Amino acid sequence: MKKNKLSLTSQIFLGLFLGAVLGISLHYLVPAGPLKDDILVGGVFNLFGTGFMRLMQMLVVPLVFFSIVTGAMSIGDTKKLGKVGIKTLAFYITTTALAISIALSLAQITRPGLGLDLTQVQKAETQVKEAGATGLDMVLDIIPKNPAESLATGNMLQIIFFALFLGIILASLGNHVPIITRFMNEANDVMMTMTFAVMKAAPVGVFALIAKTFTDIGFDGFLPMIKYMLTVSGGLVIQLFIVYGGLLFLFTKTNPLHFMKRFSPVMGFAFSTASSGATIPVSIQALDDMGVSKKISSFTIPLGATINMDGTAIMQGVAVVFVAQAFGIHLTMSDFLTVIGTATMASIGTAAVPGVGLITLAMVFNSVNLPVEGIGLIMGIDRVLDMARTAVNCTGDAVVTTIVSHQEGLFDKDRFKDLDGRVDLSSDDLEDIEI
Repeated sequence: MKKNKLSLTSQIFLGLFLGAVLGISLHYLVPAGPLKDDILVGGVFNLFGTGFMRLMQMLVVPLVFFSIVTGAMSIGDTKKLGKVGIKTLAFYITTTALAISIALSLAQITRPGLGLDLTQVQKAETQVKEAGATGLDMVLDIIPKNPAESLATGNMLQIIFFALFLGIILASLGNHVPIITRFMNEANDVMMTMTFAVMKAAPVGVFALIAKTFTDIGFDGFLPMIKYMLTVSGGLVIQLFIVYGGLLFLFTKTNPLHFMKRFSPVMGFAFSTASSGATIPVSIQALDDMGVSKKISSFTIPLGATINMDGTAIMQGVAVVFVAQAFGIHLTMSDFLTVIGTATMASIGTAAVPGVGLITLAMVFNSVNLPVEGIGLIMGIDRVLDMARTAVNCTGDAVVTTIVSHQEGLFDKDRFKDLDGRVDLSSDDLEDIEI
């Protein structure tokens, strides 16, 4: 009888567990010496761990560039829907900015990285900012003088600006530039395939990074990781009930708890698949059952799956503070503003598939000169959080869709208030979903 192969998620969890066990064992049972310090930590662990992180870094610039160009190309289609598109984009950008702000604020309170001293594990390469730089200078610096130089040096804010500008121009030209448009879409597909190929090495990379880290710090690393998970989870809960619930009540005067109850089957589906893309038809059908017109949802839900990644933004905000504290790096207010702007814009380039948020996290780290090695700690525990934040992402798309539908007079409140109404996840719309 053929045994079932472990999923990538299970392999990453196994790599995390085995790496932690081996690292703690080496920390407490094996004395310092050539075997431990040079062959294992400085040799094998460093080779596979750092090698994996370099592979991830290799993907960041081209993946973000092509993803944002293609995402912006789809945003250009909002001209067809006029004010509906503008309203939807405004709500999506606002909720993402709120999400990252909540995450940074919450992480400053819980301080999840304290107690995890990684200053001796990996020194961060930081850049000294010019003294006297004003807010105007920071804004102007987003505009690249030479896009090729920005791509070569990995200046993420400039790359995002140029990619957004290019994508919108291509969308406005439409059928006049079919070759370039097709190239951008196909290049994005190539980068996504390459990303999945690199992610196959994640179990080995996580094992090496975790083993290397725990060999140096022992049991001291567990509590900060638990605090990190709880902080992210707390941010997701605040976003779900306070931000989404508040916006829903403010703009539609409907009961947020009733909305959450009726939409909960879709949230469960999103949680289990960890893919906003796979949840698109489910969300559209569920909102139709709840009185939201498909004329609106058929546009806003796919758009939201492409650009509205509030849960991912929360993870990235907490991760920034977590890693900065773990490596003893002080972040200024301008750094936090940079993170808010970068993570908000990066949500446009985060594909609606599991795990890609970790790739764009490297971009957010680069924007404030944090060491990407910190992602190794996060990656091992990210799958469960990825499932939770996908459920939040999809709920945010649904809330914005409901608000816009209400403002356009296409929201049937009687159907929404129907206590016997339910979301049917067994409809034929779900049969063709590929996960």
